[in-house]
Amino acid sequence: MRGRILSGMRPTGTLHIGHLSVLENWVKLQEEYETFYMVADWHALTTSFDETGFIKEKTRDMLLDWLSVGIDPEKSTIFIQSHVPQHAELHLLLSMITPLSWVERVPTYKDQIQQLGEQGKDINTYGFLGYPILMAADILAYRADTVPVGEDQLPHLEFTREIARRFNYLYDHQVFPEPQAKLAKLAVLPGIDGRKMSKSYHNDIAITCTADELGERVKLMVTDPQRIRKTDKGNPDVCTVYTYQSLYDKETLCETEEACRRGEIGCVQCKKKLAEKMDLSLKPIREKRYELEKKKGFLEELIAEGDKKARSAAGATLDAVYDAMRM
Repeated sequence: MRGRILSGMRPTGTLHIGHLSVLENWVKLQEEYETFYMVADWHALTTSFDETGFIKEKTRDMLLDWLSVGIDPEKSTIFIQSHVPQHAELHLLLSMITPLSWVERVPTYKDQIQQLGEQGKDINTYGFLGYPILMAADILAYRADTVPVGEDQLPHLEFTREIARRFNYLYDHQVFPEPQAKLAKLAVLPGIDGRKMSKSYHNDIAITCTADELGERVKLMVTDPQRIRKTDKGNPDVCTVYTYQSLYDKETLCETEEACRRGEIGCVQCKKKLAEKMDLSLKPIREKRYELEKKKGFLEELIAEGDKKARSAAGATLDAVYDAMRM
């Protein structure tokens, strides 16, 4: 019997290439597991509760990107969190048994309040305090036994296991499995300015950008600041272009590195070659997305079918929960 996976993303709109390695991992997982992929629109409210007008449009954009990369609705259940009320129902029930001290010790809680506070955003809300319980409900609603996560998310998954154990113990029923982490080595790409890639920094590259747009973005990439002329010896270790070449131009990477260190190749030449290689990789995704956009009603039908499957699976879990609680 195949294991079951739940994973999701908050709807941020058209995704950037920093998301590609995550999505490519999802594509592989749908061949090995029963996969549920969720648009976490309720989670978007935890930090953007005053900016809800963008959510529907960005949900559509993100789903098109998922499909363009290779998420297959024939192999995975694709759904929208807010369309499955059992998430909220289970969140409520689990919040009744979760000690307040557990929630307050979540590592990212105070850090994010401070970080967003410095940006002028106040997220001292009940919803933000309780979002780890909602994350746990998302996973446990499908009785997922596996969750693909990065190392920074491991505390959240352990929190979910603690809640599962507490529920099973309190009501003397093994309703929930204790989900295990599925760690994967994912490519981490910096933004074109060398910082973390983020739309808020305006340093991202969209998955579906055109060849011309891609060329312009690559031109803006930071390189070795000590290198002024083409004949100067470069240091690829501090060059953002080289970081991208290690992913998109592996075949000639060693040759390029040696030429750079000897001052035999210029940054303009490197950038032009990188843009061409990246476009070869991204072009099929861009073309598939364009074809999907032309299909009228396709996305709405896909969402409706995925929501139906998700509600069925989550509904079975809630039945088991109420049975254990004798309610």
